[in-house]
Amino acid sequence: MITSAANPRLKLIRKLASRRQREKLGLFVAEGEDLVEAAAAAGIQPVDLLVAGEDLDRKLLADVSTLAHAPRVIGVFRRDDLPPFEQRAVALALWQVADPGNVGTLVRAADAFGAAVGLSPGCADPTGPKALRASAGAIFRVPLGGFDDPAGRRIALVARAGQPLHELAREDPTVFVLGAEREGLPDDLLARCDGVASIPIAAGAESLNVAVAGAIALYERRRGRA
Repeated sequence: MITSAANPRLKLIRKLASRRQREKLGLFVAEGEDLVEAAAAAGIQPVDLLVAGEDLDRKLLADVSTLAHAPRVIGVFRRDDLPPFEQRAVALALWQVADPGNVGTLVRAADAFGAAVGLSPGCADPTGPKALRASAGAIFRVPLGGFDDPAGRRIALVARAGQPLHELAREDPTVFVLGAEREGLPDDLLARCDGVASIPIAAGAESLNVAVAGAIALYERRRGRA
């Protein structure tokens, strides 16, 4: 039973709150039974598992947690145990999407529609605590790679002035390219894409959240209209 906050296992969990340390050590932390169970269902085992009331006092676990309400379980996992990139008929390529909630939600949408995800430098770490929670366990099932890894027809999604998304002919494989909400996609990247599409929205509305736009694009393609 762990009785001290200075215990090495707890020190490691605190250290992994840093993206730099996650990348250096190749480890990340999943908080809560839902995430740990999602990993187990995907055949991914933790390198360490702490259970409140069994391995340590609940307060000690709460002290290293990033959640508002302390979880019962915290697991430490290897980044290399996550699904390796594989080519799929549809993928999302994310360009400098820095919000972890959006990255996690897009990974969750990719899971729902059988897509892969490519991430550029400058994207939020999908193994960070906020992205993990937003992914709802999809991180353990979705193949992740670099921005240029997904192959196929690349369709840039922009807020306006693109071809209406629902008018695109279905073509395999297709990669939807999405950028950060404020900056969007740079001109040189748009020029490298095979097409530019927009999701029609009501007059007066400014734009869609990037995670919503990505989910709509995947759904439209599932219907055979993109």
